[in-house]
Amino acid sequence: MTSTADTSSARAHARSQAAAAHLSGPTLPEGVDSAKVTFAQRIPSGGYANAVLGRGTRVRFSDPKGAACAHLFLLRAESPWERLNVADTVKVPWQAYLGQGHPLLSDQGRVLATVVADSSGRHDTLCGPTPAARDRLLLAGVKQGLEPRDLGPTIALFRGVRVESDGGLTPTGSAGAGAALELLIQLPVTLLVANAEHPLDLSPTTELDLVAWSAPEDLVTPHNTDPEYLRAVENTERDWTARTLETLA
Repeated sequence: MTSTADTSSARAHARSQAAAAHLSGPTLPEGVDSAKVTFAQRIPSGGYANAVLGRGTRVRFSDPKGAACAHLFLLRAESPWERLNVADTVKVPWQAYLGQGHPLLSDQGRVLATVVADSSGRHDTLCGPTPAARDRLLLAGVKQGLEPRDLGPTIALFRGVRVESDGGLTPTGSAGAGAALELLIQLPVTLLVANAEHPLDLSPTTELDLVAWSAPEDLVTPHNTDPEYLRAVENTERDWTARTLETLA
């Protein structure tokens, strides 16, 4: 992990982050009102980002140059002990390959987010992060008061992996420049993301764009009709309603 324990190291780290700030920001998705944007950042190769996102936020990850690799982790914002469970995210929908309609499930069987658009189809739920990616995720987590024990297995966007008939894993690379994936946040989350190489594809990464905007209207209609998904959404809505009523009491 990058050290910030002494003044020189902390200064070097701060300057490396500041050096990335001159990069032009991400382009807003077509049709999105800039007044609704809550977070926007262009993440350089080897960079990271962290953000607390409310329920009803829509998040777009895009790969403008075709070689980004977004290692993603989510924790429930108000209860960080509830976090992304990659095993259930694969098991419950009976599908290891992310695509439109796929839920990202917590370890409590609730939907933290749902994939609502995907033009890439090259993602990985099986390999976890490289040491470099975990390093960046730890730095992102520290800024949200998180500790190393709070991080678990991640999902990698824009660098795919396929399972062969013999059980072997084959990297499939990216879908090319301009690919994007969008999530709808269904419970308030702390989002951590690192743009770093994939364990089975160590080719250098290029910049990653991240834009989030308010879209509560997208919560109204289910984005998947599978019974497993609908049960998870029901669990999510029941818990959200109970917490909301408790807050109002």
